[in-house]
Amino acid sequence: MRMRKKKNLPQRMERASSVLIPEPEACRGRWRESFPGYARLFAELGCGKGSFTAGTAQAEKDAFLVALERVPDAMIMAMEKVVAAELANVRFIDTDVNKLSEIFAEGELDRIYINFCDPWPGKKHAKRRLTSPDFLKLYLTALRPGGQIHFKTDNAPLFAYSLETLAAAGFKLSEVTEDLHAEGPRGVMTDYEQKFYAEGKPICRCVATKEEG
Repeated sequence: MRMRKKKNLPQRMERASSVLIPEPEACRGRWRESFPGYARLFAELGCGKGSFTAGTAQAEKDAFLVALERVPDAMIMAMEKVVAAELANVRFIDTDVNKLSEIFAEGELDRIYINFCDPWPGKKHAKRRLTSPDFLKLYLTALRPGGQIHFKTDNAPLFAYSLETLAAAGFKLSEVTEDLHAEGPRGVMTDYEQKFYAEGKPICRCVATKEEG
């Protein structure tokens, strides 16, 4: 579903500008120096309306979370949630995932979250999937040894594809499930995930670890 344009977006963005980084390239290789006091550095690729962003920041208070989103009309809602909750360990970037290497230096990230990304079901669009080999190369570079990708989707074919590409890229897979909430809610949910859970739709999840050395 296409996000509805917000007529007052510029004004809302200005009010929430304290959590937006307009020139993230300046932080590359300097995130921990720029935002000291946090043991870990996380990135969320596509934060949407931000329920997961805010919930994760509250649950992982020793981590600094950088949320990437290329749809400002969605990102503003996430920014407003973070501002309202007075969360100091979150910042937002209006950019595309393919810019990841311009934002994070080699081995700088401890964790990457990919939640309910576009499945791009057609074969000719497979390279656009966020778990396609070209994107995985970006993640491997940005993650430290032992760093992880936490991946969730409601799309079973995308999940099967992702398990194959992650393994082929050299990630070690764990916590693989095709029905994450089978025995009740687990972990912080995204806005989409809350809706899917209410409808009884199963959620697939895995953790992919960049092996040491």
